[in-house]
Amino acid sequence: MMTKKINRKFFAIAISVLILAATTSVEAQQAKQIPRIGFLGNSTADLEANLIGPFREGLRELGYVEGRSISIEWRWAEGKYERFPSLIAELIASKVDLIVTAGTPASVAVKKATTSIPLVMIAVGDPVGTGLITSLAHPGGNITGVSSISPELDGKRLELLREVIPKISHIAVLWNPVSPLQVVAERETQDAAQKLGMKMLSLGVKAAEELDKAFAAVLNERAGALLVLADRLFLHHRKRIMDFATKHRLPGVHAYVELVEAGGLMSYGPSYPGMHKRAAYFVDKILKGAKPADLPVERPAKFELVINLKAAKQIGVTIPPSVLYRADRVIK
Repeated sequence: MMTKKINRKFFAIAISVLILAATTSVEAQQAKQIPRIGFLGNSTADLEANLIGPFREGLRELGYVEGRSISIEWRWAEGKYERFPSLIAELIASKVDLIVTAGTPASVAVKKATTSIPLVMIAVGDPVGTGLITSLAHPGGNITGVSSISPELDGKRLELLREVIPKISHIAVLWNPVSPLQVVAERETQDAAQKLGMKMLSLGVKAAEELDKAFAAVLNERAGALLVLADRLFLHHRKRIMDFATKHRLPGVHAYVELVEAGGLMSYGPSYPGMHKRAAYFVDKILKGAKPADLPVERPAKFELVINLKAAKQIGVTIPPSVLYRADRVIK
């Protein structure tokens, strides 16, 4: 009788162990099946909160729950492009299924590091001209995403500046020579300034340590405005740049809305939060089996004019009603 009881007890324990083992095995298998993506950020999580928020929202709308149905490996360059290779190496070592990043320098760095892991690029100005893809319709290789390409933008920003300040004749422009796109953008801005009869002080800045020298040049040359082109280095140091512009009453029409939120006068360009949200669509397609080469690269769907009236008052600029009327957003 005792033997039967012991046998039953051992049998119950054995069944429990088998169930536990099976459950653990299923859970492990499920954890393995969760796709893992790498997100390479140009600055910091705090400074890019307005961008990664819409990206996460886009994933949620497609049914992904971070930590449960998708895992994201976050890496931040803190405004230092030289960190890209090591951060990308970390993502590759962690066996991510794809990488998401914004801007030309980061995207070029990913392409140099891997031609097999899919890359979803965001806000790359000229992905064809910089050699990232073959064409927008047929990108080829392992790259797709959203481009911010719009060659006429640099000229339009100068036209807006002239509309707000008709007598403006001398401008300074911050750009980053490290970025192939910035080289093109600086040339286009030079051409636009020439057509409008403006003298342009070209300030190539590769690192934060060079900003003070650029600021000194602006003051020495007595430029009447400061424009900041679309580079993540300037996005990372936007407060420092805009504090300088406000202190010296320098108006500008900038590429990033974040510079206006940090005290700049105006911005005109594509919606970067919107492009980050749209990137989730490409992530979803690739995770479901689509090849990046077969997903056409999209252009931005919307361009936004943002005006900071508080900044206008601080630097003594009056925004004409005709410009104010066209604004998508006004900061008061």
